[in-house]
Amino acid sequence: MNCQRIYLDNAATSWPKPETVYDAVDYSMRTLGATAGRSVYREAEEVERRVAQTRTQLAKLLGTTDPTRIIFTANGTESLNLAIHGTVRAGDHVITSVVDHNSVLRPLRFLEDRRLIEVDRVACDARGFVDPDAIRRAIRTNTRLIVLVHASNVTGALQPIEEVGRLAREHELLYLVDAAQSLGHMPFDVRAVGAHMVAAPAHKGLLGPSGLGILYVAPGCESQLNPLRQGGTGTQSDIDRQPDSLPDKYEPGNLNVPAVLGLGAAVEFLAQRGLESVRQHARALTGQLLDGFASVDGVTLYGPRDPQRQLGVVSINVRGADPREVASMLDAAHYVQVRAGIHCAPLMHQALKTTGLGGSVRFSLSVFTSPEEVDAAVAAVREIVHAGAGA
Repeated sequence: MNCQRIYLDNAATSWPKPETVYDAVDYSMRTLGATAGRSVYREAEEVERRVAQTRTQLAKLLGTTDPTRIIFTANGTESLNLAIHGTVRAGDHVITSVVDHNSVLRPLRFLEDRRLIEVDRVACDARGFVDPDAIRRAIRTNTRLIVLVHASNVTGALQPIEEVGRLAREHELLYLVDAAQSLGHMPFDVRAVGAHMVAAPAHKGLLGPSGLGILYVAPGCESQLNPLRQGGTGTQSDIDRQPDSLPDKYEPGNLNVPAVLGLGAAVEFLAQRGLESVRQHARALTGQLLDGFASVDGVTLYGPRDPQRQLGVVSINVRGADPREVASMLDAAHYVQVRAGIHCAPLMHQALKTTGLGGSVRFSLSVFTSPEEVDAAVAAVREIVHAGAGA
């Protein structure tokens, strides 16, 4: 058995983090020990400055100049829930896709089951891509919102978010992009995309701690986005109404300061590395992973099979073997750690016809993944196939 841990489950959460992230979290908890926006002693003021700096770094990463439009939430799921529940009204129609994650599908199903809204879930092709024309055809007179994931968490397929953004502008519709699997892995320009809202967690491609999410809110969108919670903000404390100013309108209660400061360190790391360099690294390793699996008789590959059109997420199955058994064998015999199952994307697996197989085995890369680790993962799968895992 390989004695070196090979972690290839970065689509679930990134590991390892940059050392500066660990340092920032530790410094926040051990040294600063203060909340954000509540007090004026020196440690509290440093916290406030570092939180503001993190917003500025995130705004720059997204290609915008107004850091107040970066809203901090508890996680990516809360960001998506805020965007969906905060904008959709009774009688509205929403368009999403079968490629999307349960963090989009379930809030929409919740509202649909209560007969508050109508939802169209646009199909994808055999490689996992959504056709913008299919979204165009789904638009109705009562359509209010289009929600689309940027990169599939099952196949890594990059969706045509800019084309869909043009559709949204053309029809004056709100547009939400789920960037959970893409932000931090590649350059992202919110102005080019044309999104009114962009949601992501801190702990995946952004390389930050868990327990934190972000939601970008475009100029003018706040008038259509109702907050889900109210409470103390440390500002305008003399009134009992939630402030309308950003970001306070959407951030009641104390921020997760250690996570925010850790995220700030992570975004600084990514800025120094360069997102285009990060993307090139992932593209090369994705190609290596795809070529390796394609050479193994008995392995089925899903998705684009094209590193130019997908991020560092590759799903496979071993003929005749349960995905969870394969993942367990990879860890037990080779110390290769991946995720198997439905990946909180039931409609995607229905489209891939993998539901009855138990889903798929997913390998997901990070900026810290090495070519040697990819080779070891392919070799481990080849050994499992040759050993007759499904016999």
